[in-house]
Amino acid sequence: MNVNRRSFVKTAVGTGVALSSGPFVGRVLGANERPVAGVIGCGGQGRWNLRDFQKTGQVEIAAVCDVYDTNMAQVAELSDGKPAQYKDYRRVLERKDIDFVIVSTPDHWHALPTIEACDAGKDVYVEKPLSLTLVEGRKMVEAARRNKRVVQAGTQQRSGRHFQEAVEVVKSGRIGQVSSVRTWNYGNQYPFGIGNPPDTAPLPGLDWDLWLGPAPKLPYNRNRCLYSFRWFWDYSGGMMTDWGTHLIDVVHWGTGIDAPLSVYAAGGKLHLKDNRETPDTLEVVYEYPGFVVNYSYRTLNGRGVDGKGYGIQFHGTEGTLFVDRGGYEVFPEPSRDESLPPPIAAAKGGSSPQHYPHIVNFLECLKSRKQPNSDIEICHRSTSACHLANISYRTKRKIAWDGKTEQILGDPEAAKLLTKEYRSPWKLA
Repeated sequence: MNVNRRSFVKTAVGTGVALSSGPFVGRVLGANERPVAGVIGCGGQGRWNLRDFQKTGQVEIAAVCDVYDTNMAQVAELSDGKPAQYKDYRRVLERKDIDFVIVSTPDHWHALPTIEACDAGKDVYVEKPLSLTLVEGRKMVEAARRNKRVVQAGTQQRSGRHFQEAVEVVKSGRIGQVSSVRTWNYGNQYPFGIGNPPDTAPLPGLDWDLWLGPAPKLPYNRNRCLYSFRWFWDYSGGMMTDWGTHLIDVVHWGTGIDAPLSVYAAGGKLHLKDNRETPDTLEVVYEYPGFVVNYSYRTLNGRGVDGKGYGIQFHGTEGTLFVDRGGYEVFPEPSRDESLPPPIAAAKGGSSPQHYPHIVNFLECLKSRKQPNSDIEICHRSTSACHLANISYRTKRKIAWDGKTEQILGDPEAAKLLTKEYRSPWKLA
């Protein structure tokens, strides 16, 4: 299936850019008014998000929702036990008093709540990766735009001061012309990884059928649920989408180019003896206009690059910039003439908060109606690049990509993986 952006017109994105013009749907917040929130997804990420939203002192939590009673009870307790509790997210969206929702569900449950929240006139803070498929992501963007919604995605590095400084070094040309970017996630889970638990009855208080939702009906397995869902294709895209989205997002941000021309991925589940489906080793090469990008993932050795277990390195003609959540560093390229100093000076920047400022930025945009730091279109493009890597890996072929039309070129079989069929009665409008 080919994805066409139809009549969609991409609007400018970035802090300070107003949402596209048109009728405003939803309640207009006063300058000192506290927006009312609903929490959809109450696991570990949901609790982290909630804590920082509450830390601002600027929100009221009216409802929490999770298909697992234990998670929902924990979030309700964090909210002083006051919010209403629901297992079905649609009950949250029916409430007229809720201004925005926080979607912190597993990946296969990002699209429907976000789209339906936008259609219900609510703003959204949604976790990354934005979507399970590329088609979902585009439909999420379209829902945000047609309803004039503020939608912030959880690629929170965009709100970190030191990431902003590092990106400005690249954008300013200080390290010269970027010819390549290296990104990686290394760790060691050898030999048993997440293990091989048997299928069992679902956990008490877990609505397993609702947890699966649009995914295929399968017996409950501990590894398919809660944190480990990331390693199964029905619910996520492995480390490529889980962490790769964060890294590729910074590449797009720094270079100003948000779509590759082609991608090729190779790897496999080579050595881990567990029941995951996604690879334990992956190498991806992206071709962008004027530069190439490598993403490397392994779970069998944690040494990393220069001792770093993960990171991003921009290689320019005048120097190299490394950045991760701990800070950034600029390494000058040695002068070709030993009698001359390096073309640029070395520099460093320490770590800065990212998650809390990201939430503050979202809340500011609820009132200003400006696009947030990680607007939904931005995260869609970063997530899309990761989806393309997984499609290349699964088809064992190089993917040629048209970023304007969002079509895979010359490979109908690979193009089918841009979407997937939902289990009835769930539908992607």
